Amino acid sequence: MSSLLLTISRERNGFARRVSEDIERLDRLALATLQVNVGKLCNQTCAHCHVGAGPHRREIMTPETAGRVLAWLAETSIPTMDITGGAPELCPSFRHLAASARAMGRHVMVRHNLTVTFEPGQEDLPEFFREQGVELVCSLPCYLEENVDAQRGEGAFVKSIAALKRLNAEGFGLPGGLPLHLVYNPVGEHLPPPQDTLEADYRRELGARYGVAFNSLFTLANMPITRFASHLKRSGKMANYMGLLRGAYNPTTLPGLMCRHLISVGWEGTLYDCDFNQMLGLALANGRPLKLWDLSPEDLLGREILTGEHCYGCTAGAGSSCGGSLV
Repeated sequence: MSSLLLTISRERNGFARRVSEDIERLDRLALATLQVNVGKLCNQTCAHCHVGAGPHRREIMTPETAGRVLAWLAETSIPTMDITGGAPELCPSFRHLAASARAMGRHVMVRHNLTVTFEPGQEDLPEFFREQGVELVCSLPCYLEENVDAQRGEGAFVKSIAALKRLNAEGFGLPGGLPLHLVYNPVGEHLPPPQDTLEADYRRELGARYGVAFNSLFTLANMPITRFASHLKRSGKMANYMGLLRGAYNPTTLPGLMCRHLISVGWEGTLYDCDFNQMLGLALANGRPLKLWDLSPEDLLGREILTGEHCYGCTAGAGSSCGGSLV
């Protein structure tokens, strides 16, 4: 990333100035995770989706790019590959990516929307996940049917519960079994409630009503970008929501921000500091956007992270990351 780009970012970026009051600068502390976004194709069109994914999107990782990502990973000691989308399972290279990373001995996380199991050709996904021993992070924005369907489309909740039961039957989410976590994000323009409290509610309601088990609940704030940003602008709520995020800024979240411990690679192989920056086109650059294979892990350590006003979404309240609350 060019120094000019970072200078411009600081001058125009209130978040960067706010962070500079608490720490010298926001940079990458470690590289524990390679997060791979394989594209924007999805079987759903969720109202909150920061990717803007949907059934008609055509951005998708090619087998050639997937091969280059795997070749790069093989030359590193990065322990975890985190595969996301869209619905990553709809990418033709998804199973090759997951199985190859597992064959290297890497931990593989899959961002799974549950309902994709019912798409043609995906019926055996629970068995594939079990055979590969992956960790599943499954989006379920509420334990109430009406709230889930309002955000994800009619029938999404019923399919999600059916998928969770299948995954439980394969040993996911059970004591001593394979890890299955759920993800909550607010239906409206507010911050998530305390993660521990909401997890207890999910566990009680899903267990009593449907006999569904899971390991942990992750709470995420809705990011004011792409599809959710369009909703905020249409409803005249963007200023209020940004005011909420800025007012809830919490400097104790800074050490644990996901961008400080991972690198994000897009469907074309372009490098980003996080998946949110990826959706805004804020790529790592050096006169041109950099590809994953242009840099080594060592080149990425200590590198200053490109930020924007959307970063208040990760630092508000208890914080928000791919692994839920930060504090």
